[in-house]
Amino acid sequence: MANTASPELSDKSKIVAGVLQLFLGCFGVGRFYTGHTGMAIAQLCTCGGLGFWSLIDGVIFLVSNDRTDAQGRKLAG
Repeated sequence: MANTASPELSDKSKIVAGVLQLFLGCFGVGRFYTGHTGMAIAQLCTCGGLGFWSLIDGVIFLVSNDRTDAQGRKLAG
C-alpha cells in the first residue's frame, strides 16, 4: 500500500517537539526529537541557554507553522 502522507510533511509532531522542548529543553530533547543533533548538543552543553533558549524554542515550536525536521520536512500539526 502506498504512503498517503505528503512527502514534504514530517512524521514528527510540532506539538510533541514543543512540549519536549518546554519541559526537557535544558537537555535538548526537543531538538534531538526533530533530528537537529548539533543544536541539541549545544542546548545540552549550555543547559538550554540557561533555560531561556529552550523556553523560547519550545514556544516557537508550538505557535509556528513552518518548523522543520532535520530533513527539511515541515513538522506535522
